[in-house]
Amino acid sequence: MTFRYFRPKSLTWWAGVFSLSIGIMQLAGAGTWANELGRLVTLLAGGQDASPAASMVLGLGLIGIRDKLARSFGGGDGAD
Repeated sequence: MTFRYFRPKSLTWWAGVFSLSIGIMQLAGAGTWANELGRLVTLLAGGQDASPAASMVLGLGLIGIRDKLARSFGGGDGAD
């Protein structure tokens, strides 16, 4: 069993996990600090929509694009 999307040595993977967790915290109503942090992450990523759904989609996209680029340019299965 391989974990293609679990790459804790990748900065892109960590950015995706961070954005995904911020979106989940926003959705769960963790407080105003989660909303402000979500806005900051969205602005740094170049987006304009700071909704929880946008943060979660950004996180999942970063995790997925990391695997795709590793397989395309590395010629392998995305393993480090």
